[in-house]
Amino acid sequence: MGILSWIIFGLIAGILAKWIMPGNDGGGFIVTVILGVIGAVVGGYISTFFGFGRVDGFNFGSFIVAVIGSLVVLFIYRKIRS
Repeated sequence: MGILSWIIFGLIAGILAKWIMPGNDGGGFIVTVILGVIGAVVGGYISTFFGFGRVDGFNFGSFIVAVIGSLVVLFIYRKIRS
């Protein structure tokens, strides 16, 4: 996937992660995109490491992995920030 695809995919995953774990994080749109892209990468790495699959395109499995990764990154971000 190209960089623009990763940004769009990360944005969607980041928005869903913030919707699932609401809170006052600050940072706005840019932080959501950054956390979403990092979450997609982290989720892809973790799922590949454990043999569950990987983030390899715009499909449902990759989307679930990216959202789970974004939730993990959002959780860590909140713990570090507080």
